[in-house]
Amino acid sequence: MSDIVREGDYVILYHSPNLRFLTKVEKGRRLDTIKGSIILDYVIGLEYGSKVKTSLGYEFVVTKPRIEDVMFELYKRPTQVIYPKDAAYIILKTGIGPGSIVIEAGVGSGFMTTFLAYYVRPNGKVYGYEKRPEFLEIAKKNLEKTGLLNWVELKLRDVVEQGFDLPDNYVDAVVLDLGYPWEMLSEIYRVLKHGGSAAVYLPSILQVYKMLDRLKQFNKFIDIEVVEILLRNWKIIPEELRPETWMIAHTGFIIFMRKPWNFRNF
Repeated sequence: MSDIVREGDYVILYHSPNLRFLTKVEKGRRLDTIKGSIILDYVIGLEYGSKVKTSLGYEFVVTKPRIEDVMFELYKRPTQVIYPKDAAYIILKTGIGPGSIVIEAGVGSGFMTTFLAYYVRPNGKVYGYEKRPEFLEIAKKNLEKTGLLNWVELKLRDVVEQGFDLPDNYVDAVVLDLGYPWEMLSEIYRVLKHGGSAAVYLPSILQVYKMLDRLKQFNKFIDIEVVEILLRNWKIIPEELRPETWMIAHTGFIIFMRKPWNFRNF
């Protein structure tokens, strides 16, 4: 990303923690705030980190947005999403990185797809499967907002019924956010490279029980692990240093598994 604001860029105009705006910079547009208006024409060509004044004389800093800013403020979210706390751990545990080939099944609004695409760049690929066309279209538009669609191939397909249309031993990782992932064990095993990992996201402990029971019967994966990740913020005022009243507690369970390197021994 350039250090100069260009027309069409998303920027954050920051005055204080409670007064910040994520907006697309376009000629002829005006951003109205309680501190006055900003003509966005004047933001084009500024260096990030510059200050711009409102019509009432208040200063806002022109800041580059993070991918999280764009996702949480601009993405359309008709479905439950995988939160960053869970997404980051999935990426770490599955070893996803630059050059990885990844399957995601259950794309929804494209939240997890965005994280995956961000990390597989510059020469990796995400194959995103979704059976509902309306959600696939939303995911496509969301990915365009972060500029990551080039690293994603979206596919309209019910993988529980039809499986993956990819070769054997082809992908480095599989991420599932489906209602019946235990029906996919043979397909996950088939498409994973030896040593590849899978992560299954489940909201209910009853689903976890069902998945573990099927994994025991299937008896081909190793390094099976179940985790739940909680996130608690703290107040940043020194004289009021304590946990915030609200926290992001249970969002889902994650089951990890791995395809053995020497599969003939299993």
